[in-house]
Amino acid sequence: QVRPVESGGGSVQSGGSLRLSCEVSGYTYSTRYCLGWFRQAPGKEREGVAAFEVPGNPSYADAVQGRFTISQTSDKNTVWLYLHMTNLQPEDTAMYYCARVFCGLGLHPLHQTAPDIGNWGQGTQVTVSS
Repeated sequence: QVRPVESGGGSVQSGGSLRLSCEVSGYTYSTRYCLGWFRQAPGKEREGVAAFEVPGNPSYADAVQGRFTISQTSDKNTVWLYLHMTNLQPEDTAMYYCARVFCGLGLHPLHQTAPDIGNWGQGTQVTVSS
């Protein structure tokens, strides 16, 4: 069973940086699945932040392009997914989730936000104060 576990959230001031980590155990590479970061702010819908459409080829939401960087390492059946966030702004405040979602066949990973589809972590809170 694929189980993502996030860590690294916290509180920072505007302009600050954070690095989120996610350990994804039980992972086996497949072209049907993609790994990515998503976030949900209070009162808003969950949105895609950054994801790998294919290994080594990341996609970013327009709101974070140029400020966030997704990366990953792997060892056997475990993948570590990272999100390096710089120049954080109050609008980046949200619960951040790591997930394995369906992709390929016309499904863009950043659009796969349904929490009952795929494998989702519990989330890690990021709070940015002005």
